[in-house]
Amino acid sequence: MHRFTTGLLNASTLARSVTVAALSLSLLGTCAIASDTAEGFPNRAINITVTFPPGGGTDILARLIGNALTETLGHAAVVENKPGASGNLGSKYVAERAPDGYSLLMVNSSFAINPAVFATMPFDPKKDFAPIINVAFIPSVLVVPANSPYKNLAELLTAAKPVKNDVSYGSCGNGTPQHLAGESLNIYAKTYVTHIPYGGCGPALKDVVGGQIPLAIITASSAMSLIKGGKLRALAVTSAQRFGQLPDVPTVAEQGYAGYELSQWHGLLAPANTPLAIQQKLYDGINKALQLPAVKDKLNGLGYTPANDDPAAFKKILDSDIDKFVKLAKEIKLKVD
Repeated sequence: MHRFTTGLLNASTLARSVTVAALSLSLLGTCAIASDTAEGFPNRAINITVTFPPGGGTDILARLIGNALTETLGHAAVVENKPGASGNLGSKYVAERAPDGYSLLMVNSSFAINPAVFATMPFDPKKDFAPIINVAFIPSVLVVPANSPYKNLAELLTAAKPVKNDVSYGSCGNGTPQHLAGESLNIYAKTYVTHIPYGGCGPALKDVVGGQIPLAIITASSAMSLIKGGKLRALAVTSAQRFGQLPDVPTVAEQGYAGYELSQWHGLLAPANTPLAIQQKLYDGINKALQLPAVKDKLNGLGYTPANDDPAAFKKILDSDIDKFVKLAKEIKLKVD
């Protein structure tokens, strides 16, 4: 009986040993496949989905970077435009794609604003994506007509102190970074500047140049030529530091409102669960593309400040902005849907 029991134990031990060995080999094989996948990545074109129509700033950036990836990753990216639902349509599309590194989403700060202004979202912006890289920043600028009585920001905000006043500002639309930049200013300065939403930055620019509205908050790239051409006067930029292409225009913060800052970032995301090795390879390739002289010159010409925040740093920016905009939207009772 004793020998029989011992035989059973040895057989059991042997079976466990075989199972452990098999699992070990399986895991080694899986790791090898994952390693090979990262090592050989990419072996075909990457798809970049843009949540805006062709021709806008985010689309231009995606195409600029996508073409440059030929030099740094060996394959150009194919850009696909999927506008709709303030970007939520394209974002949901990418969130549901395979997490293999071949599907990327090009977004700007509106991606972080949407959770604050939509009652329901078709995806979780914090959990369904892996941030890859923050590509570039661009501030907004507060502009008035060239013949405006307001020579500086202090004069305009003084006029906007009474609850009832004639000061209003045009933005690129409800729930845009420019809209929230204006509402943040009202909170910081304790003013009552009335918001007038437009269907894009272009129409708002047209009306402020024509004097139909006394103030507009517009992306700096959109307004730059009109400022330099003398048709608009810039009172402030919304970034934490001065904008390199408008070095004489002070920030809102340095005009008495410390802590005020709202720049529009543009970055690339991948579906959640994209392997870390592939995330890193994407970051390295895109970052190298941003350093190419032709790309740097183009970014500068478009008014962008290049950035190279890695996946961890970009996730902090993204999550922080989502929380900040949710808080701000509640404070100003903003809802788009």
